[in-house]
Amino acid sequence: MPHLIATLTIKPGSLPAIREAVQPCIDATRKEEGCISYDLHQSLTDENTLVFVERWETREALEAHFQTPHLIAWRGAGEPFFLDRKIEIIENADIEIR
Repeated sequence: MPHLIATLTIKPGSLPAIREAVQPCIDATRKEEGCISYDLHQSLTDENTLVFVERWETREALEAHFQTPHLIAWRGAGEPFFLDRKIEIIENADIEIR
């Protein structure tokens, strides 16, 4: 089960515009086949840091998400407000800790 963590640093004062631009993407993504969860969070210590936490059933479902019209539209609408963007994809592994 892949997880995607996307950390966005946004321009100060741009949160209202970003909320408006991202909501259609959030709504549509949550309906995608293979999407377990898709949540956007705001840092408690830096109001200009947003973090997407996504969980997908398979890597194929995540890859399909990258090609959806709503994600492409969100990226285009959000791009003017991003100062920095870091995307990490993490795969579950069977790790035993003793």
